[in-house]
Amino acid sequence: MLSQANILVVDDEETMRDSCRQTLAQNGNRVEVAEDGSKALSVLEKESFDLIILDLKMPGLSGMEVLKKIKEDDPEVVVVVITGYATIESAVEAMKSGAYDFIPKPFTPASLRMIVERALEKRKLSLENVLLRGELKDKFGADVIVGRSASMQKVEELVRQVAPTDTTVLISGETGTGKELIARAVHNQSSRADKPFIVVDCGGLVESLFESELFGHVKGSFTGATETKYGRFEVANEGTVFLDEIGNISMNIQTKLLRVLQQKEITKVGSSQVVKVDIRIIAATNKDMLKCVKEQTFREDLFYRLSVVPIVLPPLRKRTEDIPVLADYFLAKYNKKREKNVAAISDRAMKVLTEYDWPGNVRELENVIERAVVLARSGVIEPTDLWYYELGGETVSSSDDDEVKSLADVEREYIIMAVKRLNGHIGKVSQVLGIDRKTLRLKLRKYGIDFNHLG
Repeated sequence: MLSQANILVVDDEETMRDSCRQTLAQNGNRVEVAEDGSKALSVLEKESFDLIILDLKMPGLSGMEVLKKIKEDDPEVVVVVITGYATIESAVEAMKSGAYDFIPKPFTPASLRMIVERALEKRKLSLENVLLRGELKDKFGADVIVGRSASMQKVEELVRQVAPTDTTVLISGETGTGKELIARAVHNQSSRADKPFIVVDCGGLVESLFESELFGHVKGSFTGATETKYGRFEVANEGTVFLDEIGNISMNIQTKLLRVLQQKEITKVGSSQVVKVDIRIIAATNKDMLKCVKEQTFREDLFYRLSVVPIVLPPLRKRTEDIPVLADYFLAKYNKKREKNVAAISDRAMKVLTEYDWPGNVRELENVIERAVVLARSGVIEPTDLWYYELGGETVSSSDDDEVKSLADVEREYIIMAVKRLNGHIGKVSQVLGIDRKTLRLKLRKYGIDFNHLG
């Protein structure tokens, strides 16, 4: 059941409204009332509710008309109708129109509380279903922070300290340093751990679509808005929203985000209705945010709201003592995931790994180890199994005369080798190489590789 739910009671009888308000407020719910259908619709234009208790027989707009309008505007909202014995047939019709259940008059406070509890549980499940339909698979699964360097030990200690506080956190670091992993660790060690963790890529969509993604929109608010949509903030209610690459958002979105942080409320695109949200925000960036503030591309007040507790992740090249630990961790992970049995990484291969500059940081290291596990020629990963352009010196030289090859030649040979070892499975090849199928086909065409004959 939702804690402190927002409930609207719509009934033309004052005694009924007061009775419902007193009964439901005892459970910590916030209860608003409306004396007729028109007033109810007016209230709903300004605020959203988790549950609406609606009398079917009222002067003016009938409960049935109000119900249809409510469900048209917000199909996910849960409505329980109140009906007299003489209008049970209408109650059945109401349920066909989208009502969750009905309460026949007269009813006791206990029966009201029981049906409201069930209805709010339905509301919770509806929101969870929205989340499941829209959320991508967790990228890091149940992974933990891995590292033994002093800098990463400090990061882990900071995570342990800040996680239970519900404070806003700003994680900064180069691309691939594991900012999302740290954000998940903060969430998983917080009181919100059993609530949603929603990832928002702040650089992935144009502003108009991004605003809808964050705040949701109402039906008809713009071309293509054929139904009301819940935004990430609303779906994440009581959980955590991770705003990745926060430095990419526009000034318009920055202003609206500041309102979320200050007032804990949002407004859907195309609506003036206020929706209260209870969320923790964790942001991440690979930019120098103080520089962005000085250049006036990022609001100073928003920056300080986001960075109550800053966490800085060092690049992998500055904590090379973590590379063997991470490499062994990823080796075990992808042995299990790819159903392989690669026993170890040789000393020579580990030397190559520790001496590489890692511009892509931990993410790049993970991709290299995954490819090596899939394509390893024996039970031990050797330097020749470590391919990523500059990585693995033995892969870029001829075994006959040590003639240095071009990167294009190395890439061509590596693609051919991957195709052969994966039996021509284009999906597996593109996944192991870390590119999409379209890019793989372009490279096959570029290098004149006949995919079908190689497989």
